[in-house]
Amino acid sequence: MYRHSSELQFDVHPDKPDALFAAKLQELVGGQFGEMTVMMQYLWQGWNCRIPGKYKDMILDIGTEEIGHVEMLTTMMARLLEGAPSETVAEAAASNPALAAVLGGQNVQHAIVTGGGAMPTNSQGVPWNGGYIVASGNLLADFRSNVHAEAQSRLQTARVFQMTDDPGVKETLRFNLARDTFHQQQWLLGIEQLIEDGYTDGIEDSLKEEENHEAARTYYSFHEGSTAGEGRWAQGTTLIGDDEIRFEQGGPVGEKLDVADLPAPDPLLFATYDGSKGPGTPGSGGGLYGGGGEGLVQKAKDALTGDE
Repeated sequence: MYRHSSELQFDVHPDKPDALFAAKLQELVGGQFGEMTVMMQYLWQGWNCRIPGKYKDMILDIGTEEIGHVEMLTTMMARLLEGAPSETVAEAAASNPALAAVLGGQNVQHAIVTGGGAMPTNSQGVPWNGGYIVASGNLLADFRSNVHAEAQSRLQTARVFQMTDDPGVKETLRFNLARDTFHQQQWLLGIEQLIEDGYTDGIEDSLKEEENHEAARTYYSFHEGSTAGEGRWAQGTTLIGDDEIRFEQGGPVGEKLDVADLPAPDPLLFATYDGSKGPGTPGSGGGLYGGGGEGLVQKAKDALTGDE
């Protein structure tokens, strides 16, 4: 259950309206690394977290704070768009808000679609996408993604900060910069806690016993004359275990060399083909129309009924 307070976490009063800057600020609302993304990412991670207690509480604390950040920025944008469009370069624009928006550099959708409010889009009007978020159920993988999200968010906030001279806007962005700084640290400290509590060794290595051991400790260089071997990533011991990192020129691995030779295509997919490998085998893609689908259904029945 969530409760809403009308009080914002931080004061978001610009000194004056600025429709052009509002168009830029839209990126920090609904862009790939905007507040909507981190809000949804953390909430989904928290709701799906299988460990009750401090981890779940921490994730949902930050996700709930991000809900407030979205409201802060949308409130700021409404105030930046107050009276917009107000600047014109021709008498015709005075009676045409959409035209005035274009001439004044405003995002025209702020005048047409929302009536002077923010949108769940990036600065180019591309709708926010749920595909932006990462919520894998693996806290190590998720926390690393969260560090990245906060770093990108902070970087973009720093760039937008330099696009305005409005003292009120800058104060709000200073607060956002600070929260992004601390949130990066929260997720990094969360990774340290996961290691301390024994949930991970710091590297996502599920099914480690199944991996190719030599490939797991080798730096492959595909650049002739590469100096990458001078870096820590190509020498010394691995971060987990005591394996010595190897540096090798990249190439085929193993004695049996595979080549990028594709099989004949499914004839029902109508791919361009010279017939050199004989007729293709129906059964995938368009081949489902030729009975492949029936085979899948039968396999499912067999798995459910066993020997009956």
